[in-house]
Amino acid sequence: MPTYKAPVREMQFILHELLSVQNYSNLPGFSDASEDLIDQVLDGGAKFAEDILFPLNKVGDREGCTRNDDASVTTPTGFKDAYSALVEAEWLSLSADPKYGGQGLPAVLNLALNEMQSSANMAFSMYPGLTHGAYQALLAGGSEEQKETYVTRMINGGWSGTMNLTEPQCGTDLGLIKTKAVPQDDGSYKITGQKIWISGGEQDLSENIIHLVLARIEGAPEGIKGISLFVVPKYMVKNDGSLGERNALECGGLEEKMGIHGNATCVMNYDGATGWLVGEEHKGMRTMFVMMNEARLGVGLQGLAQAEIAYQNAADFARDRLQSRALSGPAAPEKPADPIIVHPDVRRMLMDSRAFIEGARAFLFWTALQGDLQHKSPDEKVKEKAQDYMALMTPVLKGFLTDIGFKTTSECLQLHGGIGYTEEMGVEQYMRDARIAMIYEGTNGIQALDLVGRKLAANGGRAIFTFFGEMDDFLGEHSDDEDMKPYLDALKTARDQLQDATTWLMQNGLSNFNNAAAASTDFMHLFGYTAIAYMWAKMAKHALEKKDSGDPYYANKLKTATYFIERVLPKAGAHLAALKTGADSMMALDAEAF
Repeated sequence: MPTYKAPVREMQFILHELLSVQNYSNLPGFSDASEDLIDQVLDGGAKFAEDILFPLNKVGDREGCTRNDDASVTTPTGFKDAYSALVEAEWLSLSADPKYGGQGLPAVLNLALNEMQSSANMAFSMYPGLTHGAYQALLAGGSEEQKETYVTRMINGGWSGTMNLTEPQCGTDLGLIKTKAVPQDDGSYKITGQKIWISGGEQDLSENIIHLVLARIEGAPEGIKGISLFVVPKYMVKNDGSLGERNALECGGLEEKMGIHGNATCVMNYDGATGWLVGEEHKGMRTMFVMMNEARLGVGLQGLAQAEIAYQNAADFARDRLQSRALSGPAAPEKPADPIIVHPDVRRMLMDSRAFIEGARAFLFWTALQGDLQHKSPDEKVKEKAQDYMALMTPVLKGFLTDIGFKTTSECLQLHGGIGYTEEMGVEQYMRDARIAMIYEGTNGIQALDLVGRKLAANGGRAIFTFFGEMDDFLGEHSDDEDMKPYLDALKTARDQLQDATTWLMQNGLSNFNNAAAASTDFMHLFGYTAIAYMWAKMAKHALEKKDSGDPYYANKLKTATYFIERVLPKAGAHLAALKTGADSMMALDAEAF
């Protein structure tokens, strides 16, 4: 049977040592985030994930959700009680704005809890995760009345939120949406249309569901420039905040999916439902992107989270499973065979997994800290840099972490052999659940195109050149440290490869846009490996400072860092070589030849 143990020690290392969040105590929220408080939050979050959410993971996978005759949806056994416990413990309000009832703690700390919950039960964690993104969008673009009406109740979890973008005829190309909005005399709109693949569109967990819906006002311009955003509650809200009559919307059906069975993925039908404009007419995408970017970081986290739980169970299995003898001689002569962890190829799969997971977690948390600085720092230069980094890193985190996260879950299944392909060990669920993360919130190919087509060139390339400069500063600062030399040399190589790729794109992408598109996925992966190499170099620095402490944690950290630079990071060079071949061979076959 599978198990899960929240990686609290890893998170403590990142928050206290790598990121030194205590150094930001002059900022709102950080002043309250003492080391003791952070540890208490991590311990409490771990207990909730391990004891309440994880036991429901298999239940949710096997039962799924049920659409009833009245179009209501029942979530799997235990989900409603778990959600009530989540609300009662006030986990949902941890990093939310105190003005609307939140606790105001750093978002990077909240990210740690989100990882635990996603590893323990990815399908369940999507319900509160989407609510967080929905109220962030309302905070960014909504009126003060909308914030008071909806956000305060969403932060505490009594009400949940969704995002309604996709329609049967369009996914990525939202300029093709047909859902219409007809203005009414009272300032509201009647929303009519169908949305598909709406996670949490209907459920029995919260008292009300606040849908954020993209629609086109009658007479609006064609394409993306004619889209507006509307807030459409499941139940109308009275002036005193109590719930009124049911709005004209319902779940028309549930999708039968490969994974995340415990999350209700709904077809939502709007039949003249009452909604209110969020922000300006025809500017809906501007506000919705706030939620989409929140969601993309959350999806990147899902890739990491499923890799983490798959790795934990693979490592346990490798220590216990007896099969063959070590090539160097019996490791356990008293047993009929040796545990498979003695075999180098099993170690390869485990070390690939561990090196990715620990580096990816550092990269994700480091970026989340930039989000905190973007919103809370009084220094305009710091805010600008943080905003640039958030824009640049988001597609990398979403695309790279989910690509390699899925590969990691696959390797962990492979390590189990035939029994991994059965339901008994549980790892096949992690692989099925992880697969969606490469698709939703913008497929990974779209993330790569966004990276090379928009994010690199933004503000004259300011973000990536700032990142190059930061890595250069780190390399220079530690150039005299002989112990750091292997990690610095590896980082320097990767950094130069990324700059080489960036220069190639600037020289060849503008003259032939297909060159940029053909290179995009390789560039995204090269970027991901380089960013993680930077994280590993920074982690190695902290581990070297504690190498004589007697704590084996730091010695193990250095061993994993060495494995990453020797066995994993060379993949970056292969991506550079591939992207520089351009689009010619990729586009050579006629369409009819496929």
